[in-house]
Amino acid sequence: MNPNLTADRATFVTHLECSITGERYEADQLHGLSRAGRPLLVRYDLDAVRGALPRRMLETRPTDLWRWREVLPVRHTASIVSLGEIETPLVAIPRSGGPNVLVKDEGRLPTGSFKARGLVMAVAMAKELGVTKIAMPTNGNAGAALAAYATRCGIETIVFCPDDTPEINVREIAMQGARVWRVNGLIDDCGAIVGKGAAEGRWFDFSTLKEPYRIEGKKTMGLELAAQFGWKLPDAIFYPTGGGTGLIGMWKAFDELEQLGWIGSERPKMFAVQASGCAPIVKAFEEGKDHAERWEDAATVAAGIRVPKAVGDFLILRAVRESGGQALAVGDPAILAAVEGCAKKDGLLLCPEGGATLAAYHQALNAGLVEEEDSVVLFNCATGLKYPMPEAPQALDRTQPIDFDLL
Repeated sequence: MNPNLTADRATFVTHLECSITGERYEADQLHGLSRAGRPLLVRYDLDAVRGALPRRMLETRPTDLWRWREVLPVRHTASIVSLGEIETPLVAIPRSGGPNVLVKDEGRLPTGSFKARGLVMAVAMAKELGVTKIAMPTNGNAGAALAAYATRCGIETIVFCPDDTPEINVREIAMQGARVWRVNGLIDDCGAIVGKGAAEGRWFDFSTLKEPYRIEGKKTMGLELAAQFGWKLPDAIFYPTGGGTGLIGMWKAFDELEQLGWIGSERPKMFAVQASGCAPIVKAFEEGKDHAERWEDAATVAAGIRVPKAVGDFLILRAVRESGGQALAVGDPAILAAVEGCAKKDGLLLCPEGGATLAAYHQALNAGLVEEEDSVVLFNCATGLKYPMPEAPQALDRTQPIDFDLL
């Protein structure tokens, strides 16, 4: 039995605060957005964490998500819900990327995507706070993760997805116990339905950043990176950005790690990667704005980053600017070429959103935004096995003479 899931430990959450006004909210109570309509951030007594958890003690624990318990929000061990959230590997792609490019392959997580990180934490906290019914909009992978974890702890779940969501995702959500509905619109149209139902008291709204705890699960990506890099950080991170929870979470993780004294003040350049067919963060970045306008007629092969409007847009833009990074858009042809190139040259099957980060890296390299000697991490947010692939070659007819020169 994993001691990270069974041992009672001290927990150090002090309060929550509005990400735009700093207004303080009580911990251990159910919250959605702040009164200002912005995401809430969980705060910890990091001085107490530093005293209770020497870094050398952390390094002796099994390398899973729950090793970070003291800087996670779940108070009670009995609230933890788990499907085996491992520390995901860093995979070199020297032929399609370069000598210093690593892919953090989040497709190894339960339900095959990094959505498991955020949803395992959010569902555990929902369980702890007595939530019995949840609804959420999704482009696919988040709905699958929610369905799996909520089913595991007996929370009723309703999921709404755009009608062109990949069929495997829709079936996966239904198979894992949620009621799933296709909607003739985009993810924010699905979110409007969720919001209306929540306002009527039908369910709790689990939309991206509309509850405080998905960020805390996603920040474990940043915690893991620091540990994997020997308590330093890479020079640059390329992150596929729709709602941007993971980018926001990693930026928060780096700040907390510095306060713990486990890393220095150096930060990676954060590159928010979007598709050119849905790039509201890129547009706002280039225009010097703090908030992004809704992107009309959003369309891209990378469904996971097809988010026309993100509630945490200002947090994404703040992290990118503070890091000296950029928001970049790449076209669908470049995304598909990157997926194919990585699979055929390095044997790693990326999802389209992961392909977008590889395409954006080459764009940044060509523009002089990063150097070839820089240590770079690309995030592959899901297993490529969930996505359509080109048809395989025709079968070989063994009843006919075989021309081995053509094989």
